[in-house]
Amino acid sequence: MDNSGLIHEVEMTIRAMNRCWTEAWNETEFKEYIHPDAVAIVPATPGRLEGRAAYIAGWKSFVDTTKVHEWKERDHHVHIYASGRCAVVTYLFSITLKKGGHLHVMNGRDMFFLVREQRKWLVVADQFSPEPLLT
Repeated sequence: MDNSGLIHEVEMTIRAMNRCWTEAWNETEFKEYIHPDAVAIVPATPGRLEGRAAYIAGWKSFVDTTKVHEWKERDHHVHIYASGRCAVVTYLFSITLKKGGHLHVMNGRDMFFLVREQRKWLVVADQFSPEPLLT
């Protein structure tokens, strides 16, 4: 089965969702990419963010206290499951941001689980972490 069309849709969904918080906060559009039962595990928050409202609040808190200067995504890998109804996306990123008056650069990795509902891809789970430093 050729999944190239679905793979492209999923990657474009992730890129569009990321533009909602990296270029300028667009909560209305951002919400359209998030499943009502979404869950996220992020390094700066204990436990997990559960549900669309908590997921969105977590990102809003980040963008309210941070100025993104540069965002780059690369090396996307998309795997399609359940006859085209689910997908896992991984990629590497680099972000340059200003927080607390200081400029920071972080290299990291992200993993998303998406489901396709009513011909639209929605983020159900997200986990990201900084890229470990090699010694």
